[in-house]
Amino acid sequence: MIGPLTVGRDLATVTAAVVRLPVHLTETANILLTTDSAVIGASPRDVIWTHRKTTLYRYRSQNRRHAVPVLLVFALINRPEIFDLRPGHSFVEFLLGEGFDVFLVDWGVPGEEDADLGIADYVCDELHWAVRETLRASGQAHLTLAGWCIGAALAAIYTALHADGPVRNLVVLTMPLDTHGSLYASWVKREAFDVKKVASAFEGVPGKLVNRANKLMKPVTNYVTTRRKLVESVCAGTVNRVAYQSMAKWVGDNPRFPAAAFKDWITWVYKENRLANGTVRLRGRTVDYAAIRSQSVLVVTAAADHIAPREGTLPFLDMVTTDDLTHFDRAGGHIGLMAGSRARTQIWPDLAAWMAERSAA
Repeated sequence: MIGPLTVGRDLATVTAAVVRLPVHLTETANILLTTDSAVIGASPRDVIWTHRKTTLYRYRSQNRRHAVPVLLVFALINRPEIFDLRPGHSFVEFLLGEGFDVFLVDWGVPGEEDADLGIADYVCDELHWAVRETLRASGQAHLTLAGWCIGAALAAIYTALHADGPVRNLVVLTMPLDTHGSLYASWVKREAFDVKKVASAFEGVPGKLVNRANKLMKPVTNYVTTRRKLVESVCAGTVNRVAYQSMAKWVGDNPRFPAAAFKDWITWVYKENRLANGTVRLRGRTVDYAAIRSQSVLVVTAAADHIAPREGTLPFLDMVTTDDLTHFDRAGGHIGLMAGSRARTQIWPDLAAWMAERSAA
């Protein structure tokens, strides 16, 4: 039975919520409007090498215990600061604390003048030279190559082309491979989608356009749910302003996808599924993942990944021929797996432990 006291309490609660609503909405607006001031990519680092728009960084450390350096590689369509999202929640910071010598390749922000950069240029030149300079700076003969998203595919391709080269350990995080039946493939495989016209219309594809396409894969989540959860957390007094703003700032920073690389990627990966069927050729050489036989390989998939679903990554486990092959499957999405609030406890320690076992001189 509902008595007058219960009704009175409910009415008081509703009244208090209504009174506080303008304050909560103002706080929400302030969070959204000041997102650009968020601090991301803050770990101290030094420039080791540059070429065109690509830069190789080495992170400063007084705690290097593992001989084999780690070279981090991210995608072409977002900035690599996701590896170093914010102080206190940074994979780079974590690896430094674990005693690794950490390097990162930054593809920069391509302009129209970089429309000629294709996948072969990124793998055979930019990444190849970044590997060379990592070894030179660290004084080591081998390295761990750790790629995420498109960066994982580039790292795997590079390792296959240099099977007897300096890569001792290969780590691929949420790597696109077999795209048959994927939502992205269903969009771009249509004859109406002329990849050459799209790429040439802007001398490359604006990052904002790629970002919108990614968000349309989950439109309700990306355009409604995220903002709703922000408002709810503000009203509940549980909002983590720093965490929200750092991720929002990173998500909104989308560099241009160079025309040649966009054409290559969409054609090879989605229209023709060449990575899965083994027909990618770079500068006259076929990319054969079976050549990856002497490296230690770690494949990481995310259960809720809608951009590179784990079912599309798993064939890689049967394509490489190494005897040292490990697979981690974790909860989370394409980005949340490594940058979400639980990444520090659910995946980072396992990654560090796996690399540590394979990083002695």
